[in-house]
Amino acid sequence: VPRNYDPALHPFEVAREYTRALNATKLERVFAKPFLSSLDGHRDGVNCMAKHPKSLSTVLSGACDGEVKIWNLTKRQCIRTIQAHEGFVRGMCACFCGTSFFTVGDDKTVKQWKMESPEYGEEEEPIHTILGKTVFTGIDHHWKEPVFATCGHQVDIWDEQRTSPKCSLTWGFDSISSVKFNPIETYLLGSCASDRNIVLYDMRKSTPLKKVILNMRTNTLCWNPMEAFIFTAANEDYNLYTFDMRFLESPVMVHMDHVSAVLDVDYSPTGKEFVSASFDKSIRIFPVDKGHSREVYHTKRMQHVITVKWTSDSKYILCGSDEMNIRLWKANASEKLGVLAPREKAAMNYNQKLKEKFQFHPQIRRIAQHRHLPKSIYCQIKEQRIMREARRRKELNRRKHSKPGSVPLVPERKKHIVAVVK
Repeated sequence: VPRNYDPALHPFEVAREYTRALNATKLERVFAKPFLSSLDGHRDGVNCMAKHPKSLSTVLSGACDGEVKIWNLTKRQCIRTIQAHEGFVRGMCACFCGTSFFTVGDDKTVKQWKMESPEYGEEEEPIHTILGKTVFTGIDHHWKEPVFATCGHQVDIWDEQRTSPKCSLTWGFDSISSVKFNPIETYLLGSCASDRNIVLYDMRKSTPLKKVILNMRTNTLCWNPMEAFIFTAANEDYNLYTFDMRFLESPVMVHMDHVSAVLDVDYSPTGKEFVSASFDKSIRIFPVDKGHSREVYHTKRMQHVITVKWTSDSKYILCGSDEMNIRLWKANASEKLGVLAPREKAAMNYNQKLKEKFQFHPQIRRIAQHRHLPKSIYCQIKEQRIMREARRRKELNRRKHSKPGSVPLVPERKKHIVAVVK
């Protein structure tokens, strides 16, 4: 019998703590009700969203019918509607000072709008309108200067005061689907093109730096707001890839859990986690250093999720989907909202520590990881597991019956990279 002769510790200390940890884990699953509300008012699918840089309660959304709405999250209602474009609103971003925002649409225009509602009797007019030669597919604003970038068949960098781009960057001939400024090294940009490339640019050199070619197309990327070199790319092959931009030969981590193309990704302000939106009608929260998601959110009505944002106070997640709704979720499913009493706070911290201490115990791990999934996703996960196992078995057999060394061992991380061009 292992005995602990420390008189301060009770002989059943661990057993008691284990029971408490088990109860805390069960209660966490009981109270996991992440869905808060849905913001409805759009008359077409929600195509893009933008956060207000200064106000936590303001969020902007653009729909497929060219309509832009500004929402107040505390009242959970729309405070302003603008008919901004003909056709889709392809992208939108707020100016870093929070006084205006930009939208791009299928009508080949970039429009700048005031953030405040117009005065009584004033027309709802854009401040500036820039006419482009081709359709713009995305836009992003510089984090510190009055500069923004648009992408279409090339990446253009514009000054807010001018109607022609400061410089145009291109590498390859395919259309570029999204462009993002780095929040820390603010002169760096990343873009995703339809020819399966992720290209990195430097605004100071006005030339592309390097590109990585993947097996399938990347829909969008998001930079880590805490680590300057890290970005995560959402890919068509159901995976997300976290890259270190200095070593593009293999991703830092491959995040696999979705069962359909990943359409959008956004980091939490802490840089520890990110949320991804997928065509399989669910959103997932991944820790940056783990290959599998810690949380999956879905509702019966939610269709293909096109866009997702993590709010700047790290507490909530917003997702916009095909069926015209924006949904508001808790980032931590079982978190209690509102003011906590000191005893509640202490109990919560104690339970959290207990869960961490016993997290690898099989019983506790099983309860903590269990999630209810829609039947379609559940069946597809099962099917893909079988396919992955079959591929692995085939490769093992091929290696077994070949000359030693003729079938190389390719690690999972390198399987999806075609080439890196500098």
